[in-house]
Amino acid sequence: MRGCRAFIAGLVLLIGVVGAKAGSEGRAARTLSTEGLAKVSDYIRNEIATGKIPGAILLLQQHGKPVYHENFGVRDVGTGISMSADTIFRFYSMSKPITSVVAMMLVEEGRLSLDDPVSKFIPALAGMKVGIERKAADGRISLTLEPQERPITIKDLLRHTAGLPYGFYGGGLVRELHAAADLFNSDLFNAEFVAKLATLPLAEQPGTVWTYGFATDVLGRVVEVVSGKTLLQFEKERLLDPLGMTDTAFYVADPARFARIAEPMPDDRSISPTTVVRDIRRPVRWESGGAGMVGTIGDYARFAQMLLNGGTYEGRRYLKPETIALMASDHIGPETKIARDRMYYPGESSGFGLGFAVRTSVPPGTSWPLGEYRWDGIAGTFFFIDPEDDLFGIFMAQTPSQRGRIQLELKTLVYQAMGR
Repeated sequence: MRGCRAFIAGLVLLIGVVGAKAGSEGRAARTLSTEGLAKVSDYIRNEIATGKIPGAILLLQQHGKPVYHENFGVRDVGTGISMSADTIFRFYSMSKPITSVVAMMLVEEGRLSLDDPVSKFIPALAGMKVGIERKAADGRISLTLEPQERPITIKDLLRHTAGLPYGFYGGGLVRELHAAADLFNSDLFNAEFVAKLATLPLAEQPGTVWTYGFATDVLGRVVEVVSGKTLLQFEKERLLDPLGMTDTAFYVADPARFARIAEPMPDDRSISPTTVVRDIRRPVRWESGGAGMVGTIGDYARFAQMLLNGGTYEGRRYLKPETIALMASDHIGPETKIARDRMYYPGESSGFGLGFAVRTSVPPGTSWPLGEYRWDGIAGTFFFIDPEDDLFGIFMAQTPSQRGRIQLELKTLVYQAMGR
């Protein structure tokens, strides 16, 4: 029943989007001004000139065609090779929407349900306990392990309500245990990774708190179990190869492509106190559905256009429009009573759908569109999809330390160029 209500909500959102597009035919289309785009270019050039980033690429595509596509600076200050469209970037968490889409393909086929307990596919997760901190009379804090009040579901994995933290941010005894396990720096096959994760406690009861972490990696393992293939095999067969995402993988296998890899500034390689930007020239066993993919801006543009089109690209359907609408609906709104972790990355004006942050209110001083959905990667990439304006934007750079600031400032300039 919960899944049914969410599905209806998704259909309502879809109807609203279609209606907005239909209504827009009666007014001039919202466009990006030449003066506004010049400010966008000046901003990125200044970031490079002041030594904050080596280079970047920005693509804005509207009505299916690029309206702005510029390369800036160099791929790597060490080589001095100019940034170009075939440059390969680390997507990190921009892998999550890709994994979410292939999981929803299985949902559409009836091979997976949003309400399925994850333990149906990975039995070890049924035994995971929830870590509860308790303070004794003498002030000492200890960790008590309690059973799950309800199982983790596929929907929990998609919307980050599974209680599976990363561990390298925040505090508390559970996150300390996850940090000590150092899973992010492991190189295990997906089955081995999930088996190790299952030995750790959950940070919260399933379905109660939005907590960012390894949920999408577990979802990737579910895809493997259901499909009988590795995550990359299934993604290539059903999504990557048909879309023409020829450079998207979990590492760069061909040495002839090594020179195309973008690198951050030499002193800007830390993504956490214990983890640095990984060397994607090295083969990996861990096909991290949450943070492992690499690829080009052109690859991701095909993926984004497919989403903006309502699930189709160049005559082929990948998902139904109502499935895209469901994914781009808020699934952690007030009616769900789901709390938000103190490191709530979507921000105050956004909820979270099934793989994306979703704009639910207009930020003060702006007219940013409701229903915009998006995500980013810790190495500096981000994308957003704006159905109201039939627009998407992708920014590619490798800069862990500057990513949040650049994303907000650049996004503001882009929307200002549209009079928003």
